[in-house]
Amino acid sequence: MTKFSYSEYLSQFRNGALSKSPADRGRRAAGRSDLTSDPAEDVDPVVFAVRSGDVEAVNELAESSPHSLMKENKDGWIPLHEAAYCGDAGCMKTLLKAHPSLVDKRTLQEQTALLLAVSCGHLSCVRCLLEAGADPDISNKNKETPLYKACEQEKMDMVRVILSFGATVNQRCCQGWTALHVAVSRNNTEICDVLLRAGAVVNPPSTCSITPLTVAAQRGWLKVLRYLIEKGADVNMQTCDGVTALYEACKCGHKEIVSTLLAKNADANKPNSSGLLPLHIASQCGHHEIVSLLVPVTSRARLRHSWISPLHLAAEHNRHAVAAVLLKTGADVNATLAHSHSIQYADRRTTALYCAIANDSTKTAKLLLDAGASLTLDPVNPLFMALRRGCLSTVSLLLENGVDVNSIIPVYPTSFPGAVALCTNNLPLLKCLLDNGCNALACFTCMYGTAPHPASGPSHLSSSSGNGYTVLDNDGIPPLTCTEPLAKVTQFCEWLSTSVVCNWAGPIVDLLLDYVGHVPLCARLNELLGSREDWLAIKRKSSSPRPLLHLCRLRIRAQMGRRRLGSLRSLPLPDRLIIYLSHTT
Repeated sequence: MTKFSYSEYLSQFRNGALSKSPADRGRRAAGRSDLTSDPAEDVDPVVFAVRSGDVEAVNELAESSPHSLMKENKDGWIPLHEAAYCGDAGCMKTLLKAHPSLVDKRTLQEQTALLLAVSCGHLSCVRCLLEAGADPDISNKNKETPLYKACEQEKMDMVRVILSFGATVNQRCCQGWTALHVAVSRNNTEICDVLLRAGAVVNPPSTCSITPLTVAAQRGWLKVLRYLIEKGADVNMQTCDGVTALYEACKCGHKEIVSTLLAKNADANKPNSSGLLPLHIASQCGHHEIVSLLVPVTSRARLRHSWISPLHLAAEHNRHAVAAVLLKTGADVNATLAHSHSIQYADRRTTALYCAIANDSTKTAKLLLDAGASLTLDPVNPLFMALRRGCLSTVSLLLENGVDVNSIIPVYPTSFPGAVALCTNNLPLLKCLLDNGCNALACFTCMYGTAPHPASGPSHLSSSSGNGYTVLDNDGIPPLTCTEPLAKVTQFCEWLSTSVVCNWAGPIVDLLLDYVGHVPLCARLNELLGSREDWLAIKRKSSSPRPLLHLCRLRIRAQMGRRRLGSLRSLPLPDRLIIYLSHTT
C-alpha cells in the first residue's frame, strides 16, 4: 500500500478516493448504524480508518502524524475508543503501540476503552487492552466497572478474563450494587459461582442495604436464591427500610420463593420501618396462597400490636380471597385501627368493614358481615359512606344486615333521617332506603308548618364555616365529618330549598309521598313545588285524599316491621302481593 502522510490521507478521504466499504465490519461489530453517516469533513481520517478496519492506514497515519491519535471529538473520544467500540483489535494494537499511555484515557462520560470494549462484547479487544496494562477497576460516570458490565451482559468468558487480570470483585456502582448483585438480577448462577470463587462477598449491602438475596427474592429467581442460601446468604438481613427478602417475595407474589425462605428459617415476624409484617403486605397485594403460608408462622401478639390488621388491608384493597383466608384462620373481624392511624382519616374509621365500604368492596363487605362484623363500631354509620359512594349493592347489603337506616349524621344534625340527605340526585338509592323502613314521615314534619319561614333559614347550609368548610357540596350532599359540626338542626324543607338541591325537590317529594299517608306540606315545600309547572301535579297529590289501596299498603308495611320488609321477597307471599307491598305498582 502506498504510504500517505496525514495531510494526503485527509485529502484522499475528503475526495472520496478511499474505499468506505470495510466500514460495514465496524457497524456490524459495534451495533452502530451511524458510523459513516457523518459528513466526511466532520470525521477525522484516523477515526475513519479505524471504523473501516484499515490497519495499514492507521499505521501509516500513526507514523506520519502521531499527534492525530490523541485528538478528541466533542464527546472526548480518541481513536482508541473508536477501535474498542468497533471491536478492531488490529487497529487497537497499532494505536497502543504508538501511544501506550492512552490505554486508560477516559471519555467525557468517564469511559475507558476497556469499558467500551466490554459493553460492546469484544472479547479480543478486552484481552488486548488488559495485556497492554489497562486498569480493570476504572469505572464510568455511574461507577460501573468493566466487571460490572460483563456480568450485566452475562459474558462468562469476559468475566473470567477480567478477573484473571486482578479486577476488584466487590467494587460498587453509584447505587452500591456489586457485580454479584448484577449476576443475581440475571438469575445466572454460573457467573455468581465465578464471582464468589474470586472472593465476592455473599451479603454485600447496596446503598439502601439491599443484598443480592433480596434482589433474587424480588425478581422471583428461585435457582439463584437457593444457590445464595447454600453459600451462606443471610435470609433475615434487612434493608434500611426494614425490608427482608421474605417481605419482598410476599409483596411480589412469588409463592415458591416464600416457601423456600420459610423452610430456610426466614423470620415472618420482622416488621419493616412502618411496622408492617410480610403477612400485611401479602394481604394488601392479594396473594392469598402466600397468606395461607404466613398465617401459621406469624405471631398473633405481633398482629395485635400492629397499627393495622392484615384484614383491614385486604378490605381496603378489595382482596376478597385474602379476607376469606384470614377469617377462616381466626382473624378478628372486629379488630380496630390504632388511634394514631384512625385519626389520619377525616371520618375516623376503625373497622375493616368500613374500609371495605369506603373502597366499594361490596364482595368483601359481605364476607365480613357474614363473619359477624359489627355495624356500630365506627364513628360514622357505614351506611352513610355507602350512600356517599352511591353504591346501591352495598347499601342493600347493609340494610339486609340491619343497619340503622334512620340515624343522624353527627356533624349535620337534621330533623329527618340523615340518609335521605345523601340521596340528593339518586332516587333509586332513596327508594331502597324507603323500602327498608326509612322514616319518610319525618321529612314532612316542620316546626313552622303553614306559617311563613324565616328568610335566612337555608343560608347557613351553603355558607362556609369559620375554617372554610362548605357544609353542602356541589351535589347538595352534606359532609360525613367536619372539624366544626353544624350547631342548628336542619329541617327537610330547609335542606331541600338550598340552591344545589332545589332542582330535585319535585321528584324527591313525589317519591316520599308514596311512603306516607295524608300529610300537609309546609309553606316552603308548597312554594318550591309551585315554582315549576311540572311539579304542580305533585303538589295536588299531597292535598288530595290518598287512595284506600295506598293506605292499606302503608298499614300492612307498618305491621310487618322493618326486618320483614327488608326480606320481603324471601317471604312465602304471592308475587302480586310482594309487588304491591314493594311500591313497584
